[in-house]
Amino acid sequence: MKPMAELMRPLSLDDFVGQSQILGRGKPLYNLIVKKMIPNCILYGPPGTGKTTLANIMANYMDKKFYKLNATTASLKDIQNITSSLDNLLNYKGVVIYIDELQYFNKKQQQALLEFIENGKVTLIASTTENPYFAIHKAILSRCNVFRFLPLTVDEIIVGLERALGKLTEEGIKIKYSRDALKYIAESSQGDYRKAYNILELAVNSQMEQNKEISAEYVEKLEQSHMRADSSGDEFYNILSALQKSIRGSDPDASVHYLARLIKAGNMLAITRRLSVIAAEDIGLAYPNALSVVNSGLELALKVGFPEARIILSEIVIYLATLPKSNSAYAAINSAMEDLTHTNVGDVPDHLKDSHYGGAGRLGVKGYKYPHDYRNNYVSQEYMPRELRGKKYYIAQNNRYEDSIKKYWNSVKKVSESGDS
Repeated sequence: MKPMAELMRPLSLDDFVGQSQILGRGKPLYNLIVKKMIPNCILYGPPGTGKTTLANIMANYMDKKFYKLNATTASLKDIQNITSSLDNLLNYKGVVIYIDELQYFNKKQQQALLEFIENGKVTLIASTTENPYFAIHKAILSRCNVFRFLPLTVDEIIVGLERALGKLTEEGIKIKYSRDALKYIAESSQGDYRKAYNILELAVNSQMEQNKEISAEYVEKLEQSHMRADSSGDEFYNILSALQKSIRGSDPDASVHYLARLIKAGNMLAITRRLSVIAAEDIGLAYPNALSVVNSGLELALKVGFPEARIILSEIVIYLATLPKSNSAYAAINSAMEDLTHTNVGDVPDHLKDSHYGGAGRLGVKGYKYPHDYRNNYVSQEYMPRELRGKKYYIAQNNRYEDSIKKYWNSVKKVSESGDS
């Protein structure tokens, strides 16, 4: 018997649930499918959101021969077998090739499709769970439209579950269920229709009684909560991004939530690297000691390992989220790097060049003032290349530490300018 997820797969646009942002009635993709003018396209999104289902529906609307390949098992020969028969197809207006998980095709395999996509003999429909702008060859991307699929909402998943239960009832299976049970399944599946169907199927098949009863308590006992954080791919990096943005936004609760999701994925190295960056990028000079504290804590977490490392990581995350924030160091180096690309930065001033060799003076390398010979270890002199004089990279931000160093240096420079030595 086929899995419930396969049995419940919609066959028409009217039965398709979700992705209303691209498939709502009157939306461009909806209109293209109905008019049988389907373009080369890449369907991008998390598992269980309807990509394969929509590809099958598209095929039903087209007067073209439909081939389906999975990039994890297909080879270049499979593509060649399809394209070699293009001129021998009768009663078909071309070919549709659906390639699931296109990101697993290497560059050569993807390039094999280009000639036939360009001449219109092949319509490519591909799906991927990875960001196509990173995972797909640029030549393919430039010839395809990208449609992004979003995780399904709880309400959308409940619609599908109710349809599945209705179908089971029609087949003579007696099932009593509560709205709370369906909501629990929908929430546990994290926007993944396939996972939701699998949980429902397990809830039905695991009961010995003739009359089935599905409650939230029974579903909870199945222990099928599904958190999408597999330590690789888009979703993992989305969670890393959410962690950094929550810390930057000084929200310790959201920060700990995203940390928990990352811990569940088990990639300690990725967590430690991101927290190290956050200490410099987002806390920065508002509290420079954070670098030392975080480095010490991360070394301890790596030494201890999971599961106990979660406690150390939690302390670090809360510590960072509740510290004052400054990105002045981050902004300064970005601006300086940008100038290296787009600006003539000039030569190092002569008085700053290395003078520890005979003949340096004859080459004009002289005139450097040694700051430690002056009051407060400071003397005014030009350090920037001539082309960048007056350029400011470091702009102090409003926090206790940067305010204090700004006040200190204003005082030192004022004394220097007054000539009071």
